[in-house]
Amino acid sequence: MTMTMTPDEAAWFAESFNRLVTNVEQVLLGKTFVVRLGFTALLSEGHLLLEDYPGTGKTSFARAIAQSVSGTTNRIQFTPDLLPGDITGVSIFDQRENEFEFHPGPVFSNIVLADEINRASPKTQAALLEVMEEGQVTVDGVTHPVGSPFMVIATQNPIEQAGTYRLPEAQLDRFLMKASIGYPDRASTMRILDGADVAAHSVTIEPVVSAELVVEMAQLARTVHVDPTINDYVSRLVEASRSATEVRLGVSVRGALALMRAAKTLAASNGRHYVVPDDVKALAESVLAHRLVIDAEAEFEGVTASSVIAQILIENPPPTERQAV
Repeated sequence: MTMTMTPDEAAWFAESFNRLVTNVEQVLLGKTFVVRLGFTALLSEGHLLLEDYPGTGKTSFARAIAQSVSGTTNRIQFTPDLLPGDITGVSIFDQRENEFEFHPGPVFSNIVLADEINRASPKTQAALLEVMEEGQVTVDGVTHPVGSPFMVIATQNPIEQAGTYRLPEAQLDRFLMKASIGYPDRASTMRILDGADVAAHSVTIEPVVSAELVVEMAQLARTVHVDPTINDYVSRLVEASRSATEVRLGVSVRGALALMRAAKTLAASNGRHYVVPDDVKALAESVLAHRLVIDAEAEFEGVTASSVIAQILIENPPPTERQAV
């Protein structure tokens, strides 16, 4: 029997989580929801896909998360001619030592921003996605762990442009969640313009926790109690996604596990040591929608993955009874 989180641990977790969110909000004004999602992904040991227009603050967001957890950050600009070795690093022959020496690439960092991931060739995308899945790079038969915490924030432009390669479904499945920062509202825009004399990239924010503590928090989040009724609820949602008429490909087992993992972290971030159905509902769209493949005909009629998930949540009511913890 694994240890279950205590109420005190949940309170401590929520307090640390809120300090992190408040810290990043200095940089990303008026975007509490996305900032919370970002940290939920980090502490669920998952990766985040941002679908956004240029200039909405994605790079600042990634940098702020890294600074908050005293971690390192790298940005990789994906281009059609980027090679897998440009991400993972390469072995270079050292003539003096008469052996190959590994030069780590930019993926060796706590928070990696993969900008415009859909512009790189499928082979290069696959190299990054392998690191995301394994948490390590293998070059010439030698394995190099990338360290922890490790999170990839990948961005793609929502407009289908020439010269982009769509991420295949199997690879989209590797992202814990997909979100969008979007443009700020008017009040936030005013505040941004007020501070326009400071270049965004020169703003540094103070670290709130250490990288080691993030790893501890992530381990703690896994100990949140999950009632059997919640497991049943998640499996009902997942099954409904597979049998929906508008859907060609439903949510995988990986998707169901991802929803559970994220729901545990969300519960802890709200100071609870157990998951409630609202945790699952709050995350369903962010965690599940990008995993669905919508039937071409339905898509033509305006059906979106988000609308399918919304409909599934309506048709599958959450459990009402909670067994005593």
